[in-house]
Amino acid sequence: MKKTIMIVDDSILIRNEIEKIIEGTDFEIICQCRSGEEALDTYERTNPDIITMDIILPGIDGLETSKRILEKYPNAGIVIISSLVYDKTIQVVKELGPAIPFVFKPINQSFFIESLKKVSTY
Repeated sequence: MKKTIMIVDDSILIRNEIEKIIEGTDFEIICQCRSGEEALDTYERTNPDIITMDIILPGIDGLETSKRILEKYPNAGIVIISSLVYDKTIQVVKELGPAIPFVFKPINQSFFIESLKKVSTY
């Protein structure tokens, strides 16, 4: 059975890139969101196995959205994806949970797939 993914990114280019990367894998995209608010609402309805979360989003940012999801669903599988490569950002991601992978843009396909596999085993 394929693991389900919710993509949260305001960029259609990144959402399309993620779709292409997971083609032919053990993962399946079940929904896509463009904002933190949309992600919070959609997670409640779809309960995906994994969330790929951009940091910079309209409205609530990805870090706050992740925090809110994890407060309510501590076992939610989240992979942070961002081009923000600052020590402070990486530290905030680590504070969300030590098992949350951080994938840098542009996305490295093999690292991304490994991150999805890592999160899906929890």
